[in-house]
Amino acid sequence: MVGAFLGAFVLLMLSAFTSVLAGGPLGSKRELVNAAYQANAGECLNWEKKDLSDAQKVDCGAAHRFEVTGTADITAAYPKDAPFPNADAWEKISQEHCASAASSYMSGKLDPDGKYGVSTLNPDEHRWSENYRQIRCGLQVTAPSGAALPSFGSAKTQDQSNVYDPAVCVALGENNTVGDPVGCDQPHAFEIVGVVQHPEGEFMPIEKQDSAMSEKCAAIAADYTGGADLKAKNLLVTWDTRSEKSWAVGSRKANCKIGAVPQGNNLVAWKDSVRNPNGAPLTTANPPQTTSVKPQDEPTGAPLHSESGKPPSESGKPSDSGKPDKPSSSSPTTTTEPR
Repeated sequence: MVGAFLGAFVLLMLSAFTSVLAGGPLGSKRELVNAAYQANAGECLNWEKKDLSDAQKVDCGAAHRFEVTGTADITAAYPKDAPFPNADAWEKISQEHCASAASSYMSGKLDPDGKYGVSTLNPDEHRWSENYRQIRCGLQVTAPSGAALPSFGSAKTQDQSNVYDPAVCVALGENNTVGDPVGCDQPHAFEIVGVVQHPEGEFMPIEKQDSAMSEKCAAIAADYTGGADLKAKNLLVTWDTRSEKSWAVGSRKANCKIGAVPQGNNLVAWKDSVRNPNGAPLTTANPPQTTSVKPQDEPTGAPLHSESGKPPSESGKPSDSGKPDKPSSSSPTTTTEPR
């Protein structure tokens, strides 16, 4: 996921929450915000407005954008009259308190490569000046940009596999990375064509995952496109794999997708959908990542476990850290391009 930014925007999605949830403007909105900010571990929050002024506690079974994993009081390290933390300090605070809170909340089974990222709600400068020193730790499903996506059900009970539903297209991000979901009529790196469920049991080595995905994704892509000649369109079939760490916590789903033939190690953006317009209706069984992400006015960072921004793979071997491989021009290919 991509979340590089400057100033007050730090790695753990601090800024979007600081200004409103932790204090916000005076008046009726403040009471609504305060109600959300009193949430405890196991409770979920949702909002629709980009300034989070309508944030409220909701049932975790309903759409939500933040699941509280715990609270932390940082008074000992930041007593009365301590200066308001800068971006680096907030990042350190979050790493020290919220990573462990998330791990404990998930009983040590948080997928480091999964769809949930560690996040925080912090006091703003006004509340800080009044000596408020409590933060709330939580889990979010985020787009690569850090934009919060709606989630359904507690993270404790959900498959954490980092997958999208069929017919979702994902943008080509900066530095040869995969970006947010976008409309397929926009330039994109991949179009998701299906989801494969790997069997339970011991970890399936990457080579065996490739073999299984090659066969299954070829069939899924043929059905999705109505047998279109992808090679003639300079497109190919590729897929994701699951890391051993993901497998260990139960993540078994992986995406099949179609992308343009890369130029060396570089992904190539393309436009429009290859879905067969006369095909059967699609079943979207993998919320919350089912729709395009609306642009935000401000970036909000990336999850603590993000490995984005790394250079393309030089080994030619599939990985699960967002590094593109070197596919051939055939279709389907036997390469892996994880999200």
